[in-house]
Amino acid sequence: MTGTVYKSTGSWYSVKNELGAFYKCRIKGKFRMKGIKSTNPIAVGDRVDFELETNNDETTGVINFIHDRTNYIVRKSVNLSKQTHIIAANIDQVFLLVTIDNPPTFTSFIDRFLVTAEAYSVKTILLFNKIDTYPEDTLDEVRYLAHVYREIGYECIGISAATGKNIDKVKAKMIGKVSMFAGHSGVGKSTLVNAIEPDLDLKTKEISNQHMQGQHTTTFAEMFDLNFDAKIIDTPGIKGFGVVDMDKEEVGDYFPEFFKLKQDCKFNNCIHVDEPKCAVKDALDRDEIAYSRYRSYIQILEGEDEHYRTDNWDNE
Repeated sequence: MTGTVYKSTGSWYSVKNELGAFYKCRIKGKFRMKGIKSTNPIAVGDRVDFELETNNDETTGVINFIHDRTNYIVRKSVNLSKQTHIIAANIDQVFLLVTIDNPPTFTSFIDRFLVTAEAYSVKTILLFNKIDTYPEDTLDEVRYLAHVYREIGYECIGISAATGKNIDKVKAKMIGKVSMFAGHSGVGKSTLVNAIEPDLDLKTKEISNQHMQGQHTTTFAEMFDLNFDAKIIDTPGIKGFGVVDMDKEEVGDYFPEFFKLKQDCKFNNCIHVDEPKCAVKDALDRDEIAYSRYRSYIQILEGEDEHYRTDNWDNE
């Protein structure tokens, strides 16, 4: 049988076959030996072949083949720096939820996520959530950030999962697609999903006052079928987003505004740091490239995986 992985809990996978039936499946042992550096060789969204077996009156499946992926989102595994973690596969689009505070989403996190999405050909839309809670000066920050990312070419939507503002816009973009929701813990992913599809009733938790961080409510990525011809993948809150194995020469290609200027650099292997006649640095000097974006780029080049969590988008 062929099916789609809807949930992974580490050793077991929930797989939906083409007739709509769900089966509890495990991996055939040899999958773990194929040199896959990922902590999870199979991810939510994967298309797999499996065969059924019955033991003690319980029928389960054994996955024996993974179909080629159209794309996937991957990050460095939190505790195992040499390994990666595939968050989800075969995604039509990602909605990255951003909050200015409660909890803060820093531009370095946004940029790391966007770079990875560009590298793996995943369309990303930025959702600025909780705009019903912000005072005017914070709304100005939202407008500024939205302007920065729109100029690059990313779609940005201001929403309130709590009040329903612009939820209809998000739903319209989801029809006929597999959409992944991502962001820090506490940015409102589960609240948003519940606003889009109340029948799912995903668990939500209040922000932890002590650390101003969300508390994890989603432990594993999981796909859900919605009642308006759409699928969503809800993911655990991501604290940090380590960028996986990129050559220094290619990082700039995943910053669309840098990539556009690359042909105007004097050297075709320019990495936009110390080289003379660099079109990217010239554009930065003219304020045509956001300083926060360039700083994120330098951090990725230097492999600063830990420092960006406390970084912000101001220029100080």
